[in-house]
Amino acid sequence: MIDKTYQTSRLYLKVLKPYHVKNVLEYYTRNAEFLKEWDPVREPYFYTLECQKSILRDEYLDYKRGKSIKFWLINKENNKIIGNICFSNIILGNFKSCFLAYKLDKDEINKGYITEALSKGIKIMFNRYGMHRIEVNIIPRNYRSLRIVEKLNFEKEGFSRNYLKINGVWEDHYHFAKYNDKDESI
Repeated sequence: MIDKTYQTSRLYLKVLKPYHVKNVLEYYTRNAEFLKEWDPVREPYFYTLECQKSILRDEYLDYKRGKSIKFWLINKENNKIIGNICFSNIILGNFKSCFLAYKLDKDEINKGYITEALSKGIKIMFNRYGMHRIEVNIIPRNYRSLRIVEKLNFEKEGFSRNYLKINGVWEDHYHFAKYNDKDESI
């Protein structure tokens, strides 16, 4: 298990426990409409303290078991949750791979926060967890995310038709991966 909190110049990257539920619910409620285009359909129950507390409990258990790590992004300036980055489906052994997903507050886009957080998160996964490969899947019309993986030197590996059901629709996705090559600077 790795440390639960890391820092960048503007952010704390923190694994949250269930007692942070009010802040997490406030983040999701504030961004419900904005995230709708990129998330699965959310039932009204998702926007309750009970549901978010249960999700946070499960995420923390997965973190303790080494299955996934969700770092919530907290702005150092105002101590407000502004998004998260999640490394899931962590497989060790001879595969050493995981999936990546990320979200950002509607009021914080185009400020470099996700690139800053992912740069740190990728280093954590490569250096602390010994990951060899991190994969991310992006809807072709998500130009902001495509730009982020380009800046972070992810390699485009492929395309899948109807890959994930997003907002009630099966969406095509591009596949990208970043490798922990010894001679590559991250």
